[in-house]
Amino acid sequence: MSSSNEELKPSAENEHLEEMEEEMAFEEDDIVKSEEHLQQQLALAEKKAEENWELLLRTKAEMDNLRKRTEKDLENAHKYGMEKFVNEMLPVKDSMELGLAAEDVTVESLHEGMKLTMNMFNATFEKIGVRELNPLNEPFDPELHQAMTMQEVDNVEPNTVIAVMQKGYLLNDRLVRPAMVMVSKKPE
Repeated sequence: MSSSNEELKPSAENEHLEEMEEEMAFEEDDIVKSEEHLQQQLALAEKKAEENWELLLRTKAEMDNLRKRTEKDLENAHKYGMEKFVNEMLPVKDSMELGLAAEDVTVESLHEGMKLTMNMFNATFEKIGVRELNPLNEPFDPELHQAMTMQEVDNVEPNTVIAVMQKGYLLNDRLVRPAMVMVSKKPE
């Protein structure tokens, strides 16, 4: 029996070695396949990283261009923002120069010329969004009026504008200059 056990041992060892070799071959195949898979994933990741880097560079360049364009637009807005106002005021200036150059001027013609020029001036103000504040007989509004003095008046509601010393102005509904006014107060 000992001789058959000895014969079985090498055969069992051979089988065991063959099984181990097969497992190692499968493991090697798995390792090779796994390595190939990792190489593919690495190549894909590198490609994606390159695409993202290019996208980043393009986006950065676009942002730089946008910033430069915005700076130039802002500079031009500051530089030429008054162009509309100047174009609207030139006819008024021309009218005043014609009036000053006129000969044989009478008080009536001078007065008529000033009225026409004032109408042009008011039309220009209206075009550019300037509105006049003349609050005579209106309630006093501290947001729009500056009270210069108060006067006791019997037949007028208290806090009513009874005189305008200087008109106020709004530019696109924003106060540029308050109207300087005299306001009524209740007699004591």
